[in-house]
Amino acid sequence: MRPEEFARLVIENHVKGNGKPELPIKLTGVDVEKAGAFVSLKTLDGDLRGCIGTIAPTRESVVEEIMHNAISSATKDPRFPPVQEFELDSLKYSVDVLHLSEKVSSLDELDPKVYGIIVSSEKGRQALLLPDLEGLDTIEKQVAACMRKAGISLEEKIAVQRFKVDRFSQGK
Repeated sequence: MRPEEFARLVIENHVKGNGKPELPIKLTGVDVEKAGAFVSLKTLDGDLRGCIGTIAPTRESVVEEIMHNAISSATKDPRFPPVQEFELDSLKYSVDVLHLSEKVSSLDELDPKVYGIIVSSEKGRQALLLPDLEGLDTIEKQVAACMRKAGISLEEKIAVQRFKVDRFSQGK
C-alpha cells in the first residue's frame, strides 16, 4: 500500500468511526523504519484542507507516524474544522516522509523546489515549510514565508536547516 493510500484509509476509518487499521502494514516506496512525516489534505480544487506533521520521528515506526499525523491533519489542524464524512470523496491526500535536516551556512545552498526548510530564531521561534509549495518558487519567498509563519521579524538573526522529502501524492 502506498503511503497516501494508507493516510486515506486511516482518515476514512477514523471519520466513519471504524477505528485504526491493523498493523503492521508495509508501505510501498518507504525504506526507513522511523522518520518525521507530514500528511496534507487538499480539496479537489487544490485548496489546503489540513496539514499536520512531525519534523523528527515521535512514534515507533514511520507507519505509526503517518497514522497519527493523518488523523491529526483531518481533525486537529487549528486552521480548519474537523473533516466530515461527506467530504471524504472530495479530498486528495499526500504524505511527505522527511529526510534528516542539515544546517546551511548560506541561503545559496537552498532550492525551494528540492528542499524544505526549518527557520529558527535566537528567541526560540521556529517554523517549517515543505519543499515545492505553490507560489514559493524562489529562495527569498520561501525564507520570508517561513519567517512569517514562525513570527520572526526581518531584523532577527536566523538559523536555517534544509531537508529533502519523499513525497507520495494521489495521481503521481
